[in-house]
Amino acid sequence: MVVKVYGPEYASSKRVIVCLVEKEIEFEVVDIDLFKGENKSPDYLKLQPFGLLPAIQDGDYTLYESRAIIRYYVEKYKSQGTELFGKTMEEKGKVEQWLEVEAHNFHPPLYTLVLHTVFSSKLGITPDQKVIQENEAKLGKVLDIYEERLSTSKYLAGDFFSLADLSHLPFGHYLLNGAGKGYMIRDRKHVSAWWDVISNRPSWKKVLQLFPYPT
Repeated sequence: MVVKVYGPEYASSKRVIVCLVEKEIEFEVVDIDLFKGENKSPDYLKLQPFGLLPAIQDGDYTLYESRAIIRYYVEKYKSQGTELFGKTMEEKGKVEQWLEVEAHNFHPPLYTLVLHTVFSSKLGITPDQKVIQENEAKLGKVLDIYEERLSTSKYLAGDFFSLADLSHLPFGHYLLNGAGKGYMIRDRKHVSAWWDVISNRPSWKKVLQLFPYPT
């Protein structure tokens, strides 16, 4: 059975899709329009009861939460495609560590910035400059830690591209495209070099070509 990925236009779904491309896993997509409320339809809520994206169907198996999905496929297809989880327990520990950092430190302030700078009009949100400034400051502190880490390591978990790096691509893309905050990456030498390497991977370029971000 070919994997079905729901909502390919949206950032969190792209986290799954770029992983599938790296792991050379065949997939098909099912469009879901958040702005029309299609994520709240009864059929979709059977797959994802919280009405969020993405969800996947793999035969009779369903799964949601993008980071859980990418972990699942990296384990399921260990011997196929790019090794994204590390080869030793120590490497895997670092990958897991930075995946958690992405989820709990990098993502929350960036998500808020995206809401207030990219999607405010579509969501009926009045951009709050205080909220924007506060979250930019929070994200800046996180990126300062990244800058220090990446001054001694090509990638976050070590000298190999992993899920930890991959997981930053979908929302990191907004910093340079849409949110107008590209300087947050470019003003940090090592973060900037890291971003150029991971965002120029053929897998990510393919995802952007096949599934452009909503505008």
